[in-house]
Amino acid sequence: MKPSHALHTVIEVAARKRDDALRGLAQARHEQQQALLQMSQLQGYTSESQQRWSARATLGVSVALLHAHQNLMGKLEHAVQFQQGVLQRLAQNVQRCEHAVRESERELASLKKYQQRRHDVWQRQQQRLEQKANDEMAATQHRQHAHLSPWRPTP
Repeated sequence: MKPSHALHTVIEVAARKRDDALRGLAQARHEQQQALLQMSQLQGYTSESQQRWSARATLGVSVALLHAHQNLMGKLEHAVQFQQGVLQRLAQNVQRCEHAVRESERELASLKKYQQRRHDVWQRQQQRLEQKANDEMAATQHRQHAHLSPWRPTP
């Protein structure tokens, strides 16, 4: 009996699962890169605002301007902290996706190895059947031609 086509279907499903996991990982990494870019922009804007404030503060500032600056810096600090939380969640998501890829690749490799073993067993069975048929054919031909042999013992 030839190896099962159902196993081929299972392997196709496992390959699609692995491909989906790879796409999920790519998406998670893209989102992480976008969040890192946003963090970089926030930090750059915070640094730039602080530098502008330092330059302006040397000239003297009003209480209202000082309050507005402190309010802005508080909001920027809050945004940076929020973005750090986003980055942590995205890093965890990337790790989950990497784990899913590893697991799906392991499953696919196991199925392919199993399929190869089954194919090898089937191939050995086919070779044995072919050898048996050849041996039987040779034995039949030998029996048919044995009486014609000049070295045949006489009764």
